[in-house]
Amino acid sequence: MSSFSQEKNILQKYLPLYRQLVKKDIKLKYRRSFLGYLWSVLNPLLIMGIMVLVFSNIFRFDIENYPVYLITGQAIFNFINESTTKAMWSIIGNAALLKKTYVPKYIFCLATVTSSFVNMLFSLAAMFIVFIFCGVQFTWNMLWIPFVLLQVFVFAMGMGLFLAEATVFFRDIQYIYSAFLTAWMYATPLFYPLSAAGEKIQWIIINLNPAYAFIQQFRTIALDAAFPEFGIIMRGFGWSVLLLLFGIWRFSKNQDRFILYI
Repeated sequence: MSSFSQEKNILQKYLPLYRQLVKKDIKLKYRRSFLGYLWSVLNPLLIMGIMVLVFSNIFRFDIENYPVYLITGQAIFNFINESTTKAMWSIIGNAALLKKTYVPKYIFCLATVTSSFVNMLFSLAAMFIVFIFCGVQFTWNMLWIPFVLLQVFVFAMGMGLFLAEATVFFRDIQYIYSAFLTAWMYATPLFYPLSAAGEKIQWIIINLNPAYAFIQQFRTIALDAAFPEFGIIMRGFGWSVLLLLFGIWRFSKNQDRFILYI
């Protein structure tokens, strides 16, 4: 039996645990919250409203349909931020269980990324409210949106596996990654147009910033009512597959030593 088939059978065996971990993460996020799941819709709307006020009126970025431009970038980047940050602690946070019994270690990382993905799906309701309010044209091209979200999920999973593995051995990675996320946010055209950057910076953003590949596909569909260009689609899939393979390789290589460090 191939290694892939073995892992598939193991995952099927532990699917109930996976579902419970996802439910637990979601419930913990909204525990003792008066608004509950409704907050997933209101929160992005409130943040978007503040940022629209600041960046469209004070900095005066001349971007057509700025609320849509902002919330599409915000939704994708916030998911990457939340999922990878939570995944970073998925192994250490479940050390007690891992020391008592055998559980596929990657299932904790998969569960945290999945719960963050579910939270993002809740927030998409806010996005579609903005789409309707701003008169976004709903076309058949929007059928590509699930494939954009799949790319982001695979990318976050790969990055989460790498961060989870790295954090077991180097706890200081949390501080490094926090600073990296801040730099990454400003290096991504979330609230400013790509044209605001110089030509060399634009090349770096387009070719070396994975988040841009995902966000630009989403914006092309929402703002231009068009299908994304083949090049940007290939960049998105390329980054997703590359990070997933790298994350699996690093995680698989070192997972047997986790028990010595957690």
